[in-house]
Amino acid sequence: MRQRAGARSRSRRFGAGALAAIVLLSGLTMLLGFLNKDRCTGPEFDQWGRSAPDYEKRNKADVCYSDIQHLWIGRDVDRHVFPYVDGGITENGVLVGGVVEYPVLTGLLIWAGAIPARTDAAFLLYSALLMAPFGLAAGWLLGRLSRWRALIWALGPPVVLYAFHNWDLPVVFCAVAAVYVVHRGRGGRERSLVERGVVASVLLGIGCAFKLYPMIFVLPLCLYVLTGGPGGRWRPRADRYDVAGAVKVAVASVVTVVVVNLPFAVAGPEGWAASFTFQGLRRVDITTNSIWFWSMRPFMADETMQAVVGVLSPMGILASFGLAAWLGWRRYLREGTYPWVPVSAAMLCGFLLLHKVHSPQYTLWLVPMFVLLRVDWGWVAAYFAADLAMGVGIFRWYYAIEFGEPSGIYDGFSAQAVVIGVWGRAALLAALFLVFLKSEVSFGGRESSTAVARVREDGPT
Repeated sequence: MRQRAGARSRSRRFGAGALAAIVLLSGLTMLLGFLNKDRCTGPEFDQWGRSAPDYEKRNKADVCYSDIQHLWIGRDVDRHVFPYVDGGITENGVLVGGVVEYPVLTGLLIWAGAIPARTDAAFLLYSALLMAPFGLAAGWLLGRLSRWRALIWALGPPVVLYAFHNWDLPVVFCAVAAVYVVHRGRGGRERSLVERGVVASVLLGIGCAFKLYPMIFVLPLCLYVLTGGPGGRWRPRADRYDVAGAVKVAVASVVTVVVVNLPFAVAGPEGWAASFTFQGLRRVDITTNSIWFWSMRPFMADETMQAVVGVLSPMGILASFGLAAWLGWRRYLREGTYPWVPVSAAMLCGFLLLHKVHSPQYTLWLVPMFVLLRVDWGWVAAYFAADLAMGVGIFRWYYAIEFGEPSGIYDGFSAQAVVIGVWGRAALLAALFLVFLKSEVSFGGRESSTAVARVREDGPT
């Protein structure tokens, strides 16, 4: 009873005003993020609507580069071509005819943001206006789930750096919304775990149609449903796993992905497939920011490195997924609740560490995990510091390389910052893989593993 009273007291302390403050701060942080990227626009524009003068020099020297502004030219975005339907990929890997290198919902978002635009500055503005509600909604959901820990999102440096670097806010919202539906979402009646799991799985499938990573969370969600949620309270019988419920959750995500992609695959199969082909052909190089380039480039010829990474990277990622799921199962056997959010966070760490591409904005994917799980603040600060070194250093380093300034490791801090960023993030991701797996969820209450004893004592509520 004292635990319930304490939970009610904390809920009263974090009321509507506090939640509004989280959303407001999220908006102000995103505004700073937009103003940071907007420094690269104008003041003049050439015949293609590209900012001038010295766009390529400024976006690196001033550290205001964004993929949004940059891709105004080169993917027929400026020509307002509807994506995928009439496009394809050339023999040398160039996307043509409106195809972009992202899943279909991101392609639609790019197309929609470009409709009223005639310059890269307007495209950045309209794209930011389209995505900002997703960032605000993510802040609201995180506040509802984790109360003041949501300040990690609302005031986080990664939101300033990357909110409008690429088109990642919608997919982050989908991932957070899936957690919210499972642990806080309500209808007119309390939904069963399977019903909530299916809705969450649909959200993860929609997220996959923005960026692929939310689909990795379906496996731990299925295991959570299979084992009956907190303390097994939703299992059909004490001696039986809910196999049917887990299958429904898995099928829901697959069907969602198929339904969203099917119209594009039918209308323009070549253009639809080209976006996947492009990612498959992407080479490990100085722009991928991954451990593979930095660890192998000094010791292997380029073609050998590409072949080795093409095997080791996917194998390593799958192995990390399997390890996270297995360690989560061991924790379930000890505690009675499968830790699907901690396992999801660990799987994301494995993906970020071992994928051949580690773009700067991927940090936005990780930030909600710092909110949703009770990890020590030192881990958050350390990761944000390493990410800041990478996010600033990489563009200053590109500037030095491209414009003939000294760019060696002993020539200035930009190259050193990149090394700190690459290996600092890698070390932290490896450590966080285990830290997340041991962590409790920060939203507490009846769905967390800490509530198992109460559930067993009091029965289902």
